[in-house]
Amino acid sequence: MTIWKYADVGHSQDATKKLKELFDGKAFFDYPKPVELIKRCIALYSGKDSIILDFFSGSATTAHAVMQLNAEDGGHRKFIMVQLPEATDEKSEAYKAGYKNICEIGKERIRRAGAKILAEHPEAKDLDTGFRVLRVDSSNMKDVYYRADEVTQASLLDAVDNVKEDRSALDLLFGCLVDWGLPLSLPYAEETIAGVPVLNYSDGDLIACFAAAVPEAAVRAIAERQPLRAVFRDSSFADSPARINVEEIFRLLSPDTDLRVL
Repeated sequence: MTIWKYADVGHSQDATKKLKELFDGKAFFDYPKPVELIKRCIALYSGKDSIILDFFSGSATTAHAVMQLNAEDGGHRKFIMVQLPEATDEKSEAYKAGYKNICEIGKERIRRAGAKILAEHPEAKDLDTGFRVLRVDSSNMKDVYYRADEVTQASLLDAVDNVKEDRSALDLLFGCLVDWGLPLSLPYAEETIAGVPVLNYSDGDLIACFAAAVPEAAVRAIAERQPLRAVFRDSSFADSPARINVEEIFRLLSPDTDLRVL
């Protein structure tokens, strides 16, 4: 049997103290796990390129431990933190400081811990402390499946644009990534082509344009780049001939592109 002594892996009181130091002396979380304890678990049961998943992220101690261990041994581990947006008590220090739920505390902890680790390990020039925040939500698309007796003139007009009104271009992009089974962690860039905003994911793996109206010049410019995938919004085109024209442009300029219209 192996005993892990608190002198080696820490304890809750020490973890609370260090977390307070990270948040300028304020206690925002009760009974956090010690970073050293999680580091030891990760070191024992993972490799330097592993993905570490924590389904009960809390204050994001696991993310902190992953970054710390990478800085110490040159690893390239990645983390996935999962946490329900559990509300903080309105009387708590966290709530008064602007953290309305546990997720907000975890995100800020990762930012501060990453900056601290980089400052303490200037030799770790390639250390990645960045992260991306994603939220589980319903489909981006409106429910257009109705029985015949449920269809009204108003519902027909509402279905002209099948995307929900509160969804942004990034919402649509990441919805496409999920549909295509692409990684959610790769970089993307925003640019303007022929006067309309365009999202370029992973340097041409997917190019998306969800503008209200997409001119032919923009379609041609995107097709000329020959992306692996391209996606537009159905309501971006005035009529069916305009949409068919997009397909013809890609057939001529980039026949291997997987073209989709939402």
